[in-house]
Amino acid sequence: MAINRLQLVGRHNPILTAAEFDSPLTVGNGELGYTADVTGMQTLYEEYQEVLPLCTMSQWGWHTKPVNENQYAYTLADLVMSEYDYNGRTVRYPKKKMPENEAVYDWLRENPHRLNLGRIGLFYRGASIKLSDLTEIHQELHLYEGILESSFCLNGILCKVRTACDYSKDILAFGVESEALADGTLQVKLEFPYGSPLKSAADWGHPEHHRTEVVESKDRELILKRTLDRDSYYVAYHSREASETVVSGHEVLITAAGGSLEFTVSFGAEQMTETAEARTVWESSRTGWKNYWEHGGIVELAKSKDKRAVELERRIILSQYLSAINSCGSRPPQETGLTCNSWYGKMHLEMYLWHCAWLPLWNQTELLERSLPWYASHLEEARKNAAVNGYAGARWPKMIASEGIDCPSPVAPLLIWQQPHIIYMLELAYQQNQSKDFLEKYWILIKESAEFMADFTVYNQETSTYDLVSPVIPVQECHRPEDTKNPAFEVAYWRFTLKLAVEWAERLGIACDPLWEKIADHMAGIPHDEHFYLAHDHCPDTFERFNRDHPSMVGAFGLIAGDRVDAPMMKNTLNRVMDCWDYTTLWGWDFAMMAMTAVRLHDPEMAIEILLKDTPKNSYVTSGNNFQRLRPDLPLYLPGNGALLLAIPMMTAGYAGCTEALPGFPKNGLWTVEYENINPYFK
Repeated sequence: MAINRLQLVGRHNPILTAAEFDSPLTVGNGELGYTADVTGMQTLYEEYQEVLPLCTMSQWGWHTKPVNENQYAYTLADLVMSEYDYNGRTVRYPKKKMPENEAVYDWLRENPHRLNLGRIGLFYRGASIKLSDLTEIHQELHLYEGILESSFCLNGILCKVRTACDYSKDILAFGVESEALADGTLQVKLEFPYGSPLKSAADWGHPEHHRTEVVESKDRELILKRTLDRDSYYVAYHSREASETVVSGHEVLITAAGGSLEFTVSFGAEQMTETAEARTVWESSRTGWKNYWEHGGIVELAKSKDKRAVELERRIILSQYLSAINSCGSRPPQETGLTCNSWYGKMHLEMYLWHCAWLPLWNQTELLERSLPWYASHLEEARKNAAVNGYAGARWPKMIASEGIDCPSPVAPLLIWQQPHIIYMLELAYQQNQSKDFLEKYWILIKESAEFMADFTVYNQETSTYDLVSPVIPVQECHRPEDTKNPAFEVAYWRFTLKLAVEWAERLGIACDPLWEKIADHMAGIPHDEHFYLAHDHCPDTFERFNRDHPSMVGAFGLIAGDRVDAPMMKNTLNRVMDCWDYTTLWGWDFAMMAMTAVRLHDPEMAIEILLKDTPKNSYVTSGNNFQRLRPDLPLYLPGNGALLLAIPMMTAGYAGCTEALPGFPKNGLWTVEYENINPYFK
């Protein structure tokens, strides 16, 4: 019998009866996100902002703050680079902040930054509403429809608000009902800030630095142009019902003509040629989300007797929703998606895999293909990033803004594990369609990425292997770049993905560089001692001094099927991590990575235990967001949600060579697992 998806999804609708500052609810479509408080709008902005700011964010909305009145921008050419020895030659990276060059370093880190497009909230009797003014709060996010329903009493007056985002356009719709609308005491206010690299992505203190201009004003419609230095965007308000709009500075005050007001607010990088009706947005949201839930993968666990099953099911369903609205847009996402800023709104390409690799396995490849073209469109920047230090091919940076250029950072420029991600993810997608057109379309990305990977290795005459040598910072970022050689996960990942690149060439009948296969066959082995896999060649005290941050060595037999891994030694390694690691230093995706390793090691009970481990970085709040407690700068962490979704296919559908049904769930009679439209791993 088919899973009743409406019922399954609906039982995990987030419901709030009080303000939870770590769990404001978001509507969106992957391109636009709107995060609301318990009023269904951004009415209580000030009270939420310290924990999780209420933002309206887009994929295209970025801002660059000029250096000063005489200079608009710095470039990497203005930065004093850090020099390192790489196999006898000097390489340069934007890593260290040098004396007298601090301003350049900081400006490049903070610009461009993602922009909060505006605040849309309620206003009462000419003043801001406070949480203490509200009683009888009830709010529910209907996941199956993408519609947020909110009700509350404002000083004893009942108010109802409906909120949604069009499924395919950058349009928000609101429906407000209250007697306070009819007498004019309750109004809607749109407010627009200057740009900021902070978590809120908004600077409300400098109205003189930006402009809000009326482009068009007519009955029930208003179009504004927003200008922030050299950046601009447009905002359109539309209502079928009579309402009065008054523009003053950077604010629009809307007064309804009766007890209800339905309206839309559209955002765009270009001026709108037409505005939208609220009823169109409601229908788009319902239709789009129904299609999403009905045609992708689904898992049902609630019939299980194990008391952990319902919570795991909740996390899975909410992660599907949150990943779709935050991570499935036209660009690789930032770690907090379209909810608020983290690291100035910059995109982190080493997290792209954890955000999005689950999509093909859940039969949602078309959502992954929204962002894959970004790589092709920024291939030239990646080539230059490789060439600046004399490497061939395309080198994908870690931390970037909209322009795709490497960003100064104490860590980011020396990370390399993001390099193979595009090969791995393209293979996941190819396995679901087996299309030659797909191979031809994306071959250039495979080729250029593999060319850099091959050129980056160094042949070791003594061992007859190819090494990854310093300067490099591994997945586990606490190691000095000068000390690191052959980091455990990276050497396995290099071998695995270079072999995939050779397979792509063979499928297309193309003669690739024979070095790719030679390097893969002779890649340095995963570092180890007599009992355990180690962080890298120069780290015998992995479990004594470096038992913190990501235990990435276990990923070599979890995320990938490292064909040189000794399973008993990996089992010892995983057990050692479980016993000695500082869990407060782990990140949300580490738990899924370790769970995948446990599955390949035929220990499903450990996989469940790890996925649901009660520790600060593995908390999933009411909204479903993976809240990184102990990190005020990360009130949500979408790589954790995406990683959970990446682990589930291995736990349900398995992987190539696995003959066991449901390999990630204990066979103790306590688990009843049903799933549909989920694909096994290719290896």
